[in-house]
Amino acid sequence: MPRRERNKFVKRGEVIELLIEDYAFGGKGIGKIRSDLGEFVVFVPDTLPGQTVKARVVKSKKSYAECKLIDVIEPSKDEIVSPYQQIPGAPYINLPIEKQHHYKYESTMSLFKKIGKIATIEDFFDEFVTSPNLFHYRNKMVYAFSAIGYDKAQKTDVDEFTLGSKRRGTWWIGENLDKDSGIFDEQLENNLHKIKSYCEKSGLPPWHAPRKEGFFRYLMVRKSYKTNQLLFNLVTTSVHLSQFDLTKFSEYLVSLFGERVAGLLHTINDDIGDRSIPTDGSIKLVYGSEKIVEQLLTLNFEISTQSFFQTNPKSAEKLYQKVVDYALENKEAVDNSIVMDLFCGTGTIGQIIASKANNTQIIGVDLIESAIKDARKNAKRNNIEGVRFYASDVGKFLLQHPEYKNKIRTIILDPSRAGIAPKTLKKIIKLNADRLVYVSCNPATQARDTEELIKAGYQLKKISLVDQFPHTSHVETVVLFEK
Repeated sequence: MPRRERNKFVKRGEVIELLIEDYAFGGKGIGKIRSDLGEFVVFVPDTLPGQTVKARVVKSKKSYAECKLIDVIEPSKDEIVSPYQQIPGAPYINLPIEKQHHYKYESTMSLFKKIGKIATIEDFFDEFVTSPNLFHYRNKMVYAFSAIGYDKAQKTDVDEFTLGSKRRGTWWIGENLDKDSGIFDEQLENNLHKIKSYCEKSGLPPWHAPRKEGFFRYLMVRKSYKTNQLLFNLVTTSVHLSQFDLTKFSEYLVSLFGERVAGLLHTINDDIGDRSIPTDGSIKLVYGSEKIVEQLLTLNFEISTQSFFQTNPKSAEKLYQKVVDYALENKEAVDNSIVMDLFCGTGTIGQIIASKANNTQIIGVDLIESAIKDARKNAKRNNIEGVRFYASDVGKFLLQHPEYKNKIRTIILDPSRAGIAPKTLKKIIKLNADRLVYVSCNPATQARDTEELIKAGYQLKKISLVDQFPHTSHVETVVLFEK
């Protein structure tokens, strides 16, 4: 067996300093190492052209390496000073939004050329949909407790009670969020240090990740833009639980935020893994309500701390409106009597279409049973008729219901980041719908599926980009396919 050639440039685990020279899809900055041996490419996520960065090599191949960002040593000349505390979840908050949109557009178009084999993808470009709220747009945040902090002056980890985010590039170090990050709720984040102090004064320990022990683990917060209320979920272990008064904690939250506190839940998580939602644990209501109500395009949706719901609801309204426009475009030419909403989640898209199109039957399918239960409740709450939801694997559902073959004119696809499994995509193609509206949070897998759809006789008619997450590398795409 031939011996694998070793990388002559960098080794796994090595820490390097690098100038970022280019940008690839998904927020991967591209740097290059040049020497007498030649030129070597290095990918560093969450970086920008013009930055000089410190990064740790996590994968070293013969022709390239992948790194994890540790620090930005020198910013890009394109960056500006931000009034917000920078966090790993918003790596580009110092970059003007126009530049962010430029990088997202260029890198997405490049994906469809390389992976989707559409050389003239720009000819089908419809619109770049911007987020109505550039700041304070998220409706959910998860803050982590940690027994290990970071001393910036000494550049080393220290024993410290922290509440905020994990330090970039680590899993064991926490960093306090001392003020507004610019992406969630301003009042909540400006008071987070007070919540940290309250918990610290209890004398109970925060989670120590290397030792897999401690009491305080996470503080999850959901926000409703309809009511401006906050729903809290404190996640702890069961150890020392009798020593912490949850009712008094809820009273303290009310003293900080008043009527904005919709409720407080408490989750026991004794898993040693780094998960905010336990695989085996309990959740109970301590105060108020266990759900809040959000509104999308005049429809109301009840959501819990565990429900999947669009993280940027105001931008999601624009996303869904684009889906509706594509699905109902040229209604005279396309029969929309049955619209199938696959990977439907809580049924948001299907309900919106049903509310706007008379005599249209919506079939929603999703594997997650709790999401389907929420979908049925929401449809009843909104008095939406003509909607049927099924808790089933998409691929199996299509086999179990052959009666829909050749009867569904429009299919809405909104899969997870992994895209559509090849076998499932073949079953979708066999349904022989005239029109597909494909929503994706991962254009790379969508571009892959595009090649297969074109081979099956579909044409890409339009593509729009939606900026659901300003100051990150993420972008969503809505693509219209027709036979």
